[in-house]
Amino acid sequence: MKDLVIVGCGGFGREVADVVDAINRTQPTWNLLGFIDDSPKSADVERVNRLGRQIIGDLASEAPGDGPVWYVIGIGDGKVRESIASRLDARGWRAATLVHPGSALGADCKLGEGAVVCAGASITTNVTVGRHVHINLNCTVGHDSRLADFVTLNPLVAISGNCSVEIRAQLGTHSAVLPGLTIGKDATVGAAACVVRDVASNLVVKGIPAR
Repeated sequence: MKDLVIVGCGGFGREVADVVDAINRTQPTWNLLGFIDDSPKSADVERVNRLGRQIIGDLASEAPGDGPVWYVIGIGDGKVRESIASRLDARGWRAATLVHPGSALGADCKLGEGAVVCAGASITTNVTVGRHVHINLNCTVGHDSRLADFVTLNPLVAISGNCSVEIRAQLGTHSAVLPGLTIGKDATVGAAACVVRDVASNLVVKGIPAR
């Protein structure tokens, strides 16, 4: 089994631990050493302890164990993930790609290092997922779409076919993107929004239709 640490012990970090456990129940793969976090909240420390896990250090800590250490980032902000990944990659840590066995991954799909695919997600065919992308619970990604690095899909996002979501874009819970559209870099789509036209970079849109 390969040693793994989760960066961030907040809500999504602990959900990532559930993904690890689910993978290990199907095929033992990861030895989850614990969490690293620069400023854990006391409530999250208590929740980690209740899981029987531990916080083993912060981002400045030396790599635990004697062999290669794999990491995954359980933090929802794509810009923060990008910064952390740069630091850990420079230190020789390896980014793990995690796919919940309760998700569906179609043919001719590519997942970048550090990507996390949660339970109930469905990725169809000829989909490219970049580095450290989060595809949360029950999301759908249609055919021939591309998610660039550090994209965040919150639960129940529905991306239609032939869409492009650019670097660090974030889509809110239950939002939808119609076929063939582009979400620009660092754009934010609000919860339950319906995107019916391209969204420019750095723009925040919300509502039905999203604007």
